[in-house]
Amino acid sequence: MKTILTILFVLFIGLFAQAQDAKVEVKVAAQTESVVLVASTIEATLNSTETKVARLYMDRNYNVKKALSFYTKANKTKLA
Repeated sequence: MKTILTILFVLFIGLFAQAQDAKVEVKVAAQTESVVLVASTIEATLNSTETKVARLYMDRNYNVKKALSFYTKANKTKLA
């Protein structure tokens, strides 16, 4: 009985999908906008008394790998 209902359901869905009118085309109105480019200049002044350290990592996914390399109590080896 279950197989008969399943087959009828699949046939009903298939016939319902074929009965849809898929030939309707929707017209989309294109809207154009002008873009204005503004050239901005950024001036940076360096203080000779201020020292900052910049770190450069060779691997671009260093922070992700560092965050994923955490240890839990389950990771520790157990001695018998």
